[in-house]
Amino acid sequence: MLTVVTRYATCNSEHLQLSPHTLTVRKHNVGTVSNPVQEPKLAESLSPGQFRVDILSESLPFIQKFRGKTIVVKYGGAAMKSPALQASVINDLVLLSCVGLRPVMVHGGGPEINHWLSRLNIQAVFRDGLRVTDGDTMEIVSMVLVGKVNKTLVSLINKAGATAIGLSGMDGRLITACPSPKAADLGFVGEVEQVDPSVLRPLIASGYIPVVTSVAADKYGQPYNINADTVAGELAAALEAEKLILLTDVAGILENKDDPKSLVKEIDIKRVKKMMDNGKIGGGMIPKVNCCVRSLAQGVRTASIIDGRVPHSLLLEILTDEGAGTMITG
Repeated sequence: MLTVVTRYATCNSEHLQLSPHTLTVRKHNVGTVSNPVQEPKLAESLSPGQFRVDILSESLPFIQKFRGKTIVVKYGGAAMKSPALQASVINDLVLLSCVGLRPVMVHGGGPEINHWLSRLNIQAVFRDGLRVTDGDTMEIVSMVLVGKVNKTLVSLINKAGATAIGLSGMDGRLITACPSPKAADLGFVGEVEQVDPSVLRPLIASGYIPVVTSVAADKYGQPYNINADTVAGELAAALEAEKLILLTDVAGILENKDDPKSLVKEIDIKRVKKMMDNGKIGGGMIPKVNCCVRSLAQGVRTASIIDGRVPHSLLLEILTDEGAGTMITG
């Protein structure tokens, strides 16, 4: 058994507040280390100080593996709606940054957009699960995602002890958008035409946490609303990231859609495509899986779809063998 979960950490803090979470370890190689993880004593028999030391020691192989590596995290779903889960994600990102990883956060903000559209008496319209974005709606989307959600997340990360910088796809020509093939029906819903990560690289190298929202403009300056999963996948590929992680409201990919206990812990591209062909993956999971497959095909090492409803799911996915969802490999 492996006991690893960190409750709170900031770069400016002198100590960590830790609590136990017992996990069953799956076999996944983290590389050769000089001190393999030992079976820990029961947490109840340890002093608080010894417990913290044991947890940090057990995390060492994972920290060594990912130190200096870029991790792109798409933030959304339940983790965006719950203040407790939001704090969990923010603290996880700060801790990962403190131990030498290079996290990049990408976010959307559907519920917040709906809230402000309602306040302004603008009806939200969806077709095939996609938001219809006319000119008025696009203006609200930009105001909410760029002006409110993005800056709120930046402020929370800064408050937690790291230093974040908020960007949209328009800043530094980070993302060039193009209209969706369904633009006639969906309006200003776009796709990623090109990514230029030049503006991000010096920020990441200097220890900042970039927070990127999924609004970008085409070459004529017209803003578009782009699916945040797509933006995260394309950014991960452009940055040659070690991992792409999508926070979702489901446990991950299920072998049987009707059985929540049939979680597939690890799968390769060939098998996940076969599952889609056989109809085992459907609904909203299809675009997420396609996003992961596309990023892997462009050089990202692994892509994970994890359960954002689980506190500290980011740490579980990165710093333990158990993970917090499904990891897809090339």
